[in-house]
Amino acid sequence: MKKAFWRKDWFAGVLISLLFLFLAQNELIQGLERSAYDFGVKASQKDPGDQVVIIAIDDQSLDSLGRWPWPRDILANMVDKLSAAGAKVIGNTILMSEAQTAPESVDNLIQYVESSNLVNENQELQKLIDIAKIELNRDEKLAQSYKNAGNVVLGMQFELGEPLGNPDEELPQFLQKNSLVNIGGNAADGFPHPAISATPPISVLGEQAAALGHLSIFFDVDGGIRSEVLTADYYGTTFPSLALQIAAKSLNLNVDDIQVELGKSVSLGNLEIITSPLSHMYPFYYVNENGTTQFSSSSFFDVYEDKINPAFFKDKIVLIGATALGVGTTFVTPVSDAMQPVFILANSVASILKQNFFVVPDWAYLLENLVFLTIALFLILILPRLSAALAAIVSAVLFTILIGVSQYMLISQAIWLQLMLPACLLSGGYLLLITKRYLVTERGKLQADEASAESNRTLGLAYQQQGQLDMAFDKFRNCPMDDSMREPLYNLSLDFERKRQFNKAQSVLELLATFAADYRDVKEKIKRNKQLQDTFMFGAAGGSASNSTMMLDGDGVEKPMLGRYEVEKELGKGAMGVVYLGKDPKINRTVAIKTMALAQEFEGDELDEAKERFFREAETAGRLVHPNIVTIYDAGEEHDLAYIAMEFLKGHDLGRYTKADKLLPIANVFKLTVLAAEALSYAHEQNVVHRDIKPANIMYVSESSTIKLTDFGIARITDSSKTKTGMVLGTPSYMSPEQLAGHKVDGRSDLFSLGVMFYQLLTGELPFTGDSMASLMFKIANDPHPDILAVRPELANKAPEISAVLDKILHKVPEERYQSGEKFAADLRKCLKIIKNNAK
Repeated sequence: MKKAFWRKDWFAGVLISLLFLFLAQNELIQGLERSAYDFGVKASQKDPGDQVVIIAIDDQSLDSLGRWPWPRDILANMVDKLSAAGAKVIGNTILMSEAQTAPESVDNLIQYVESSNLVNENQELQKLIDIAKIELNRDEKLAQSYKNAGNVVLGMQFELGEPLGNPDEELPQFLQKNSLVNIGGNAADGFPHPAISATPPISVLGEQAAALGHLSIFFDVDGGIRSEVLTADYYGTTFPSLALQIAAKSLNLNVDDIQVELGKSVSLGNLEIITSPLSHMYPFYYVNENGTTQFSSSSFFDVYEDKINPAFFKDKIVLIGATALGVGTTFVTPVSDAMQPVFILANSVASILKQNFFVVPDWAYLLENLVFLTIALFLILILPRLSAALAAIVSAVLFTILIGVSQYMLISQAIWLQLMLPACLLSGGYLLLITKRYLVTERGKLQADEASAESNRTLGLAYQQQGQLDMAFDKFRNCPMDDSMREPLYNLSLDFERKRQFNKAQSVLELLATFAADYRDVKEKIKRNKQLQDTFMFGAAGGSASNSTMMLDGDGVEKPMLGRYEVEKELGKGAMGVVYLGKDPKINRTVAIKTMALAQEFEGDELDEAKERFFREAETAGRLVHPNIVTIYDAGEEHDLAYIAMEFLKGHDLGRYTKADKLLPIANVFKLTVLAAEALSYAHEQNVVHRDIKPANIMYVSESSTIKLTDFGIARITDSSKTKTGMVLGTPSYMSPEQLAGHKVDGRSDLFSLGVMFYQLLTGELPFTGDSMASLMFKIANDPHPDILAVRPELANKAPEISAVLDKILHKVPEERYQSGEKFAADLRKCLKIIKNNAK
């Protein structure tokens, strides 16, 4: 009979193509496009030249010149130095939207003196007061420096968004004169990015700046920055970006020389910048192969103290901005997970002047659709005619070509072709069509063969030999229940008993009893299995239906044994198994026994690998001999139930002290964290990484006021296992950014987790929380933790240095964290000493 058209491969190819066309704007596809773009940007190498340099307000500058914000006469002094040195343009990313006034007490003192008769009687006093007023008016002083320099370009904050009405107030005149007037092109092709609010600098500074540009940042859906908003429209008035203004001033141009062609380009003199419909530019990011910036960066303090020859800045574009930790915000870019705004600005300015930027030409959209159509025709017309092997080869070649062309155009031609959709269509279509072919043909034939009783019986015996008892039982149940099935079912029940899965053994025996109740000792075995199920259970956490039970000795029941250990009682359950109280009868030693039902989490080759990994990790953990690490005595396996015998501790984990109403004294938290840090330092020296540091894995022994780290190696053992809901085992709230990203981790990841736990023990709150797993992972990877002094203000008096310690231990970049637990412990001891001194 002729097969219906809707069952044919070509029709499946049509449906798959339509499905992927519908998913074109899906976040997964767009995320792949962004990832491909980021990869190409990282791989692109160009020279930015030496025209753009950076003066960084770094940690050294803050340590030497004081906390931020500084008095503006410091900034005025810097502008004077750069102007005298002959800097071409001075760009400033520091927002100047608020006036910097003298302290109220000083103002009151001056007013009091002026209102008294002392001024009238003492002219020298009046002169001193006049001088003080001038000195205290730091905004005027900075404005004078701007005026004298004549080349300072200031930034102003715009909030991007679609306006719903009219602005609250008119922009000041000094800002309006920086608006663009040469705007051409068709509004249907594009328009400047709209903004809903503007925060200009204070007038005394804005009026003396050579130019003003907006500092608006456009974030992609994933929170990354890939484009520069060259123009922004504020209720009908268009303003250039700070980067565009700086580039213009370096070419001796002003806003009248900037020409905007809507949705196509922005021209700056003889320079033309190809833009998106929203007037965005995709800038180049100038980094070395190791990811470091190519721009010259000098410390503000070194320049301020003349440690750097001022002649270095002659004829340069000098950008001043913050790079110190805690001053300003870092952003995710294609080449960095934490780039400071001043470096983003430097890349944009250099991209404009060097004409290095990525473009999406008008013909790209047509070409992308043509490629998609070509791949769709391949799936519909060609792939169904190819053999499985040839289809795999051709599809792999086409996939490689798509990815290769996309990256070649991006890296060599600076053209962004978005070919991830056809690439996904190709790979997904191939898998779906090949799977359909298998299910309809080979699988259909296999199912027809298995329909026969003999085939089911043979397959059942084969599965039983391989240890896949559940599948064997399924096959046996499809067989006619006659005398030929008595022996296979009886032997299968024995296999289930050997694995202590007595409930399943009973199911097999009850099926056997339906047609052969008198066969051997079936009735007695059913009673025994029922008795075992009602007494004591071994097995996986959560009470799985496949749990095992007690050992039998003739007709009686005795205490269960695991290896040479007697099991006394259950102590608790975890994600992968149960912990029991046990005893080694040979030496009468009490132990804790952690069991892991590996056979219920892994199958086939994965089970063998899991067992090998289990004993390797147990051996590694057993070599750790430290007063604050639980001692491992033994490890073994019994019928696919792996176990570890370890030191039994009379205590409880630190989890009960993570609530705000049950916190330990501050000094105790510091002492216990010092012990944990030293224990981790020792383990890391032995090349052992814990991977799952959290309160539940640290036992608190109240009798000796000490702690013991547990579960070394368990996280690695369970790496490839999944819970019942499909979530990878682990505790994301305590994981480091690199661990969440799936990167290779070392001891510094454990220290990050310890820092999270330390923060929680001090405050009763986790430093990173989210409404969903994706939200939590994003915050851990990108957001700074809340200042602990704001969460628990009393620490400011007891241990003010704690903020700096937490900033370092919770740094997103492993290289910026404490590099060993010993160094972390040393700083905690210093804080502890201060706590004790403050308590006296």
